[in-house]
Amino acid sequence: MASISTELLQQLLAASLGARAHSHSPYSGYAVGAAVLDEQGRIHAGANIENAAYPQGWCAEATALSAMVMAGGRQARAVLVTGPGPEIITPCGGCRQKLREFAGGDLLIIAGDPGGIRQQWTLADLLPFSFGPDHLKF
Repeated sequence: MASISTELLQQLLAASLGARAHSHSPYSGYAVGAAVLDEQGRIHAGANIENAAYPQGWCAEATALSAMVMAGGRQARAVLVTGPGPEIITPCGGCRQKLREFAGGDLLIIAGDPGGIRQQWTLADLLPFSFGPDHLKF
């Protein structure tokens, strides 16, 4: 598993928690923030945005990935997701697949909350035997 500096880890945590503060989660009350580190070393943040028609909402990871793509990023190097705690949060199945579009199995996924960093995995740990863009190359 790739490692990142303590300073960069703290920047990701601050960005994720900052995004979490902007969550639109009036139905679940479960605010989530995410921060994605791209291949250029830039951090892109996003929050979950719920919708009264439940399936129409989107997750913090999807929002952060969208921000990355709109800024010209094409590869995710790390993602830090924060929830309210005390339970450890991980990306949902759909977001794991969205992350796979922009990263390989070695993507570092970090869980945190207002108390700090809680745990980390690789994408391969959370999405073994994944299907990705490389499967569609002829």
